[in-house]
Amino acid sequence: MDRQHGGDAAANPDFERPGFIAGLGGLVRSVLALLVSRAELAALELGEVRDNLARLLFVGALGIIAIIFALGCWTALLVIMAWDAMGWKILLLVATVYTVLAIGILRYAAAMLRGDKLSMPATMAELRNDRDALL
Repeated sequence: MDRQHGGDAAANPDFERPGFIAGLGGLVRSVLALLVSRAELAALELGEVRDNLARLLFVGALGIIAIIFALGCWTALLVIMAWDAMGWKILLLVATVYTVLAIGILRYAAAMLRGDKLSMPATMAELRNDRDALL
């Protein structure tokens, strides 16, 4: 075989090592490719989060409407049945129960938001890895 290895500078006198500018250009291309891949990952996860948020809002709205109708019917039935025995006190009792229930639901929703249910864990992990690798 007469072929010489292309990467051997001693065997090929025409071989030139890349200079500082060529190395810097390669580094810039690599960083740009990294940024593009991270942006693509972020866009993909952001799309998933958007879809999940829209689905959550739609199901939540339907659930709230159903709960309002159910509570209205049960409340009316309870007030009618207890009015003779308790009078206006039944309205105070129902209002107190609904207030406590509303506070519990709002606390649960706040806990869900604190639990990072709408975060992008894979993107954030990759960005942390990139930061650690660069620093």
